[in-house]
Amino acid sequence: MPRTLVTGGAGFLGSHLCEYLLKKGHHVIAMDNLSTGNTANIAHLQGEKFHFIKQDVTEYIFLAGEIDYILHFASPASPMDYLELPIQTLKVGALGTHKVLGLALEKKATVLLASTSEVYGDPLIHPQTEDYWGNVNPVGPRGVYDEAKRFAEAITMAYHRSEQHHVDAKIVRIFNTYGPRMRLKDGRAIPAFVPQALKNEPITIFGDGSQTRSFCYVDDLIEGIYRLLVSDLNEPVNIGNPNEMTIKMLAECIIELTGSKSTLSFEDLPEDDPKIRQPNIEKAQKLLGWEPKVDLSEGLKRTIDYFRTQI
Repeated sequence: MPRTLVTGGAGFLGSHLCEYLLKKGHHVIAMDNLSTGNTANIAHLQGEKFHFIKQDVTEYIFLAGEIDYILHFASPASPMDYLELPIQTLKVGALGTHKVLGLALEKKATVLLASTSEVYGDPLIHPQTEDYWGNVNPVGPRGVYDEAKRFAEAITMAYHRSEQHHVDAKIVRIFNTYGPRMRLKDGRAIPAFVPQALKNEPITIFGDGSQTRSFCYVDDLIEGIYRLLVSDLNEPVNIGNPNEMTIKMLAECIIELTGSKSTLSFEDLPEDDPKIRQPNIEKAQKLLGWEPKVDLSEGLKRTIDYFRTQI
């Protein structure tokens, strides 16, 4: 039975990962300082094959026994979170990743780093491919997250390439993902739009709504991540849904699916907000045999049902 550590295990993606790994027969240890995670996300996972540790991953990590896999998902991930926790975001990307890689070296474990499409910044190519180096503003308000992830990728590859270390390391670049267990107010589009629609309140759109995103349902993302984890790949891989749409189209879709009477309200676009975001997933398709299966309408229905229970 593989023994696996998931940092950020009580968060949105981390909790879904823990659940998936348990179904795959792993013994799972979830580690989270609960700055943005919530133990309610993992309450249903309690059992002899699941263990939760409340700890900041930037501190010394001691785990007795063997560890086969480490999935490093600890980090504030929404704009609201990393703008409120800028130093913590930089520390978990730099020091936290260093601690995780050190543990992987000690345990001879495979490590998978959760990176992000934000490493591409406001991209100059469309769709984004893994060999694109990005267009990031390091001193802008979003730089604390973007550069933390870019550094995390750099140190991960250093641990992999070093003859002294040679850690088996994977990097997944995650594009916009949605689904149950997202927090109601985390600053991202879907958890902002759905509650507003359910309450028949004006839906707040930043800018004119023409900026694009590509939304991947969480079950699809987790499947892609697992395939990468057990593969022999060590270079970054995009995992996301390439079906691109404007933010305005997303809002209108949510209004229709909820039967809402909401109208659209437009506000100024935040600084450095990307204008386009669409993954090229040819590498994942070819090398992992993966592509998303859940269409936006079905995924949104499931997500809307979840948010109904939270309001």
